[in-house]
Amino acid sequence: MSNQFARRMGTVHRSFIREILKVTADPEIISFAGGLPNPELFPVEAMDRASNEVFTEIGTSALQYSTTEGDAGLRALIARRYADRGLEVDPDSILVTTGSQQILDLCGKVFLDRGDKVVIERPGYLGAIQAFSLFEPEFVTIALEDDGPSLEELEAALKDGAKCFYAVPNFQNPSGVSYSLEKRKAVAALMDEYDALFVEDDPYGELRFMGEDLPFVYSFSKKKGLLCGSFSKIAAPGFRIGWVVAEKEIYDKLVIAKQAADLHTSTVSQLIMRRYMESNDIKTHVGLIKERYGRQRECMVEMIGRYFPEGVTITQPEGGMFLWVTLPEQVSSMDLLDAAIKEKVAFVPGKPFYVDGSGENTLRLNFSNSDEARIEEGIKRLGKALEAMLD
Repeated sequence: MSNQFARRMGTVHRSFIREILKVTADPEIISFAGGLPNPELFPVEAMDRASNEVFTEIGTSALQYSTTEGDAGLRALIARRYADRGLEVDPDSILVTTGSQQILDLCGKVFLDRGDKVVIERPGYLGAIQAFSLFEPEFVTIALEDDGPSLEELEAALKDGAKCFYAVPNFQNPSGVSYSLEKRKAVAALMDEYDALFVEDDPYGELRFMGEDLPFVYSFSKKKGLLCGSFSKIAAPGFRIGWVVAEKEIYDKLVIAKQAADLHTSTVSQLIMRRYMESNDIKTHVGLIKERYGRQRECMVEMIGRYFPEGVTITQPEGGMFLWVTLPEQVSSMDLLDAAIKEKVAFVPGKPFYVDGSGENTLRLNFSNSDEARIEEGIKRLGKALEAMLD
């Protein structure tokens, strides 16, 4: 049946992370692989109350079809939260989506033709690589430095006709790197100068537990791009509620693409999330997450210093859920994964985050989904596997 499949399916592969998660189903394995929030912090009781209130007060409406744009009350609350972060956003410019991953699919449908140049960070977010690959673009990767992207490489890509730049400026997945204020301003200026679309993904921006919050790149741009957000990392990933902020011309095209995809995001999920936010202080909840993740990040950094051999370097994220490890050049993280699984610990090798096949000696570690005891034991096991490879 291979001749019946669309050509594009031959260029897109299964998510490497999702495949690793099958291995980590073994309860004995300590997993630093998935980008999973800590389930101990899910607001289960508050969500249960919100759900009961929704079904008691407006049960039939919650089970009915809704508008493509999303629940008006929820969009107003999202706009209010942006205002708290220093950005004025019109609720009517917010499109609610089925997770922020759907935004990437909609962007591909609206903006990308086969062969269009798309700029991504190196290393880049695997979900974006997979989503955009379906539309057969030409990926142009730019180096991610300690304070953000290489401006020289970005400008060169834009001069060469790149159509858009997808980036995660806050606590990037997979590296944990954040853009400096200077880089944010410079990126916005370059996107305006070359009239290219900037897709700013911000799933982790509220999870800062060190340093000071910085403005969105979006706020510095005169020719507004897209600003993407999600409740997955601060409330409940299972609800699959994301959103995108866009100017009207782009917004209207995104609505059409979403109508063709799923008509609208789950009415029930939106209404429960709205009621939860109306009845609870989500800032306090996010504060609990930040406090926990900050401790877990510190533990992982300390344990790496204690159990990893010399020659290993790591990023020092000020928030988010990940840190990035660079091994000695002769060490393959794919080979290390095989050895680590035997030691009952898992991570994500770095190579899948590079579209050019590089990154052989890099890997991503997630610190959000393990308590300090499991982090220490897991890093100890990983260090043992690494030491054995270097002997």
